[in-house]
Amino acid sequence: MPRLHTPPHERPKTIMEKCDGFTIVDVNISDKPDKDVNNMKDHRDINEDQNKNTKSPFTVIKIQRERGERDYIGFATLPEQVHRKSVKRGFDFTLMVVGESGLGKSTLINSLFLGDLYKNRKILDAQDRIEKTTSIEKKTMEIEERGVKLRLTIVDTPGFGDAINCEDSWRVCSAYIDEQFRQYFTDESGLNRRHMQDNRVHCCLYFVPPWAHSLRQVDLEMMKRLHRKVNIVVVIAKADSLTAAEVKRLKARILSDLEEHQIQVYQFPECDSDEDEEFKQQDRELKAAAPFAVVAADTVLEVGGRRVRGRQYPWGIVDVENPRHSDFTKLRTMLISTHMQDLKDVTQDVHYENFRAQCISQISQHAMRERGKLKRDSMGNNNEVVITDTDRLLLQKDEEIRRMQDMLTQMQEKLKASDKKHDSIIDV
Repeated sequence: MPRLHTPPHERPKTIMEKCDGFTIVDVNISDKPDKDVNNMKDHRDINEDQNKNTKSPFTVIKIQRERGERDYIGFATLPEQVHRKSVKRGFDFTLMVVGESGLGKSTLINSLFLGDLYKNRKILDAQDRIEKTTSIEKKTMEIEERGVKLRLTIVDTPGFGDAINCEDSWRVCSAYIDEQFRQYFTDESGLNRRHMQDNRVHCCLYFVPPWAHSLRQVDLEMMKRLHRKVNIVVVIAKADSLTAAEVKRLKARILSDLEEHQIQVYQFPECDSDEDEEFKQQDRELKAAAPFAVVAADTVLEVGGRRVRGRQYPWGIVDVENPRHSDFTKLRTMLISTHMQDLKDVTQDVHYENFRAQCISQISQHAMRERGKLKRDSMGNNNEVVITDTDRLLLQKDEEIRRMQDMLTQMQEKLKASDKKHDSIIDV
C-alpha cells in the first residue's frame, strides 16, 4: 500500500496531547513499520492499538524532541578553552630599546613594568666611551598579573650613539634581529617543535633626544636598516625639558622626516565597526599621540594625599601618568594593554614571513645551483639539458616565493598609503 502524507491540520489531536515536549515532524500510513524511525535519536514511534498479526495498516508518526536552553552543540565554549590553554602556557614578549646613553631608557622600562632590571649597571666615564662599540644586553623577567604569566625580555643596546664614529652602530642590532629570526626558522623546521621558544624581537622603542630639532643622520640610518625587520615605535625622551609647543613642532618634524625617507614605523590597525565608541576614541588618541613624548621616573612622591610617580622640580612636580605632562600612559596602554598581541601578529605575519621567504628562496637557489653543477659534471660534453620533475617543482616554489614577496610589498604599500590618507585627514 503506498504511503500517504497526512496534512498537519488532519493530524489526530489525541496524539498531540500525548506528545508533551515534542513536535510532530511527519505522519505516514503504511502496511509495514518504518524501521528508520527506530534508529533515529530524539524520535519516537507512536502506534495506535493495532494487532501485529493482522494486515491492517500501520500509522507511523515521527516526533522530534523540542530543544530547550540546555540542549546546544557546545562550540560556544571554544574561546574559554583557548583562554585556559593560553593562560596555562603563558605569553612571551621581547622588547628592544635603542638610544644613546642618558635618555632615560632604563628608567622608562622600570616605570612601564614596575620593576628594577638595572640594579648592577655600571656607568662608563668619558674616556671609556671614546672607543665604545654597540653591544647587546638581554634581561628576562617573569611577570604575573591576575593569574596571567608574561615572560618579558628586554634587549638593551648599551654603547649605541656614544662613540665618535657611529656609522656602524646599526650592525649589531640588525644582526641580533636576524639571528633570532634564523633561530626560530631552524626550530620551526626541526622535528621537535613542541617546546619552541619565541625570542624574536616584537617591538623596538627608538629614543630620540629632546634637544634634536628633527631626526639625526644616525637615527635615519638606524631606522632604514631596521624598519623592514621589526616594529619601530619612536619615543621622544625627557619631554619635560620641552614646552608643549616645542613638543608639537618636534613631532611634526619627525613625522615629516619619516615620510621623506620612506621609513615605515609601526602602524596602528584600524578599529572594527562593532567596537564601542570608548575604544574608538582611545584608538584615535593613541594614533594622534605618536611619536610619544614621555617622561619617566622611579621616584614615588606624595601629591594631594596620593602617591604618584613623578619628578620634583623647583617650580613643581611632573606626574608621569598625567596626560597633560607626558604621553607615558598612552605608550603604556598601547604597548601593554591594547596592541601587544598585534605587535606579535605583525612580527609573525609580515617581518618573519618576509625573512622566511628569503631563506627558502636562498635554499632553493642553492639547491638549483648544486643540481645544475652535478648535471654539467655528469653530462660532460653533452649539451642536452634534461629538466626533471624535481627541477620543475623547485621552479614552481621559486615562483610562489616571488609572488609572496610581491604580495608583501603590495601590503606594505597599502599600509603606507592608508597612513598618508590618515595624516591628510588629521591635517585638515
